[in-house]
Amino acid sequence: MDVRYALRVLWKSPAFTLVALVTLMLGIGANIAVFGVVNAALLKPLDVSDPQNLYQLRNGSWTNWKLLTTSYPAFQDYRQRNTTLSDIAGFYGYCSATLHSGNATRSISGYAVTGNYFDLLGVHPQLGRLIRAEDDRGPNSAPYVVLSDQLWRTAFNADPRVIGTTVRLNKDPFTIIGVAPARFHGTEKFVWPDYYMPIVNYFESSYLQNRTGRPLTVLGRLKPGVTRHQAAENLSAIAIQLAREYPRTDTGLPLRLIRPGLYADTGDVIRSSLYSVTMLTLLVLAAACANLATLFAARAADRSRELALRVALGAGRWRLVRQLLTEAMLLSMMGGAAGLLIAGLLLGVLNRGSLPSFMGDTPYSHVAVSVDAWVYLTSLILTLLSGLLFGLIPARNVSRSDPLQAMKSGTVDATPLHPFALRDLLLGAQIVICTLLVTTSLVSVRAMVRVLHISLGFQPHGALLAEIDLSEVEPGGDAPLEKKKAMIDALRDISGVTAAGTLSKPPFTGGLRGIPVFWPGTTEFTLNNSVLASLALTISPDYLEAARTQLTAGRDFSWYDTNTTPRVTIVNKTFARKMWGDAPAIGQHFIFLDHLREVVGVVEDGKYLEIQESPQPVVYLPLSQNEQANTVFVVRSQQPAKEMVPAIERALNTIEPNAPVTVQSWSDALAGPLFPARAATIALGVMGGLASILAVTGIFGVAMYNVSRRMKELGIRVALGARMRDVMNVALGRPIMLLGVGSMVGLLLSSLAGWLLEQIVYQANPRDPVVLVGAVLTMALLGIAASAIPALRAMAIDPSKLLREE
Repeated sequence: MDVRYALRVLWKSPAFTLVALVTLMLGIGANIAVFGVVNAALLKPLDVSDPQNLYQLRNGSWTNWKLLTTSYPAFQDYRQRNTTLSDIAGFYGYCSATLHSGNATRSISGYAVTGNYFDLLGVHPQLGRLIRAEDDRGPNSAPYVVLSDQLWRTAFNADPRVIGTTVRLNKDPFTIIGVAPARFHGTEKFVWPDYYMPIVNYFESSYLQNRTGRPLTVLGRLKPGVTRHQAAENLSAIAIQLAREYPRTDTGLPLRLIRPGLYADTGDVIRSSLYSVTMLTLLVLAAACANLATLFAARAADRSRELALRVALGAGRWRLVRQLLTEAMLLSMMGGAAGLLIAGLLLGVLNRGSLPSFMGDTPYSHVAVSVDAWVYLTSLILTLLSGLLFGLIPARNVSRSDPLQAMKSGTVDATPLHPFALRDLLLGAQIVICTLLVTTSLVSVRAMVRVLHISLGFQPHGALLAEIDLSEVEPGGDAPLEKKKAMIDALRDISGVTAAGTLSKPPFTGGLRGIPVFWPGTTEFTLNNSVLASLALTISPDYLEAARTQLTAGRDFSWYDTNTTPRVTIVNKTFARKMWGDAPAIGQHFIFLDHLREVVGVVEDGKYLEIQESPQPVVYLPLSQNEQANTVFVVRSQQPAKEMVPAIERALNTIEPNAPVTVQSWSDALAGPLFPARAATIALGVMGGLASILAVTGIFGVAMYNVSRRMKELGIRVALGARMRDVMNVALGRPIMLLGVGSMVGLLLSSLAGWLLEQIVYQANPRDPVVLVGAVLTMALLGIAASAIPALRAMAIDPSKLLREE
């Protein structure tokens, strides 16, 4: 009966019901959506056997983004010598290839794994078999490939007869031996490999024996009774032994064990960001509940005569409280259901690879989010708590009201006008939360502006990146120098092109590591004798012009810098400062990659690994003096990108018609590095917008109710000659005062919450004068917008009409 009566009451107040439902839908829906992402990224365990006992080895101190740990020979040493891990396995996660199956080709990416990779993870095949330890019999001994479930379904139509057939990855034949389970995608939650192949068939024999490169990400399981710290000490002791045995290549840095799944140490950043966003989203729900509590309390006061009559007819106070709570819970359940629907749609957009196109293909765009049992349970808990929060306050007020007074005088406000009335506190809380969230949204916008204007050391606007895959047409996938020069000339001859050059590795694409630098005259090239470790990029002449990287001293490379002339190099300012202080760098020498090199140029600092990094020392090597297997062309043009892409493809295919070409604007290639700033701006902007809506409705509701309840008093004041300013002060003074006080408290809290914002936003500064002024102006505009209609109603009071009605 309570439910039927509550439905009738809500049906009779459609405007109130609609506002309440929309408020709840937005507040609960935002929290469910955020929890869905947190659940997928942080709470849901990896789809492997015993995930709590699985660890990833990390080399040295905390490092953002870098997954790679060790070389293949060092991996074998750790596996044989350690006494604390039951087994360790490794994988290389940057294996791109062209799949040839029948007449169809497609670009895919996957993992090169050690033979015991699947056994360590406890994964069983969906079809066929997986790669086994006995497959590792030396270089090129295991021409096998395991397909992911998605690749099996999209490229082979889920045909079980594919097992045993041969396909080509680039130019090499591989036999399909199995299909991985549908839910398995390795140990990184944001990565979904298309295939898995033995690492002995991916790298050349010489590279598998080389201790300089560190391609492997290493995983291990603890033996029973062994703690993580004991295993780390054991592995660190082995690292020291290896450094003594191989002083030129092994660092001897201590090893750590961390949980896999979130790009290694970057998981700390992801966790703090998501938990911080969750806290701010809960504030939105708190503001929504405070808003609804205020509206319910005012509505209960308007129904005071009805409730008093029900008491007079024998209804107990608990009966009335139960009825009001039923109405609140009914509204909350409907709002929660609508919020769950909205959150489900939003999570579908955020699901694997479904992000909006303007967000780009980022390292975060492939997380599998969905509405599962935990999301349903969370939505139910949030719904019930919300109903109780905004339903108990009016129920409490009604339980304390005087029925006799209500029957005598009609509408009775259970929260009379006196300092710090409960309704005032609720509205003040909404304003504080709104100010806090508006400030955070402005902080994120300012941070996004800083990121967009940060000095990258190159100018992506107006430049395109073109990559040609020569793996199937050239030995080792590397073209002769003369062919590369011909390609650069062909690109430079395109109409509208102002400069063209090559780069071995565009910034932010990974694969860069510190290479030791030695003073001239060094004879023992051990790591302990190195001056510093520098990143290295190989560039062609005119790359600096194409990238618009400023040359601050010296000259650019030329094609006359060959293997028959002295080795030359260009360094950035940080390298020059760390090596020679304030002394001129031009003409200085150092040993790098086994050659004595002369500095002929100095360029500006830039960003190479991530947007937030501190200045890194970088050495640029000339293309004509250094081999490179990977060549990325940088083309600068004044023409629109959509016109340049086909022209670039034609120019490169003219020289090498059988090689696939990939072209994209450099700005689009930065989608990954810019994703955190964009995501923070959008998330905090949405929360600021929701809080603003709640603040407007809260101020409007309280002001409108205050004017409506005091119409007779205001009419009498006008009749007695009160000035309009005094009338407006009586009608709207309390909400405006709460707006000012609440805004000041919100600004103070946002300043104190700088540590929280730093977990989400790059270089967050809530004390930025622009942010503070913007927040004050925003809250003032919200107050004006919310008070406009109540103010007009108060100004339109006709005393004679009101007194006649009385």
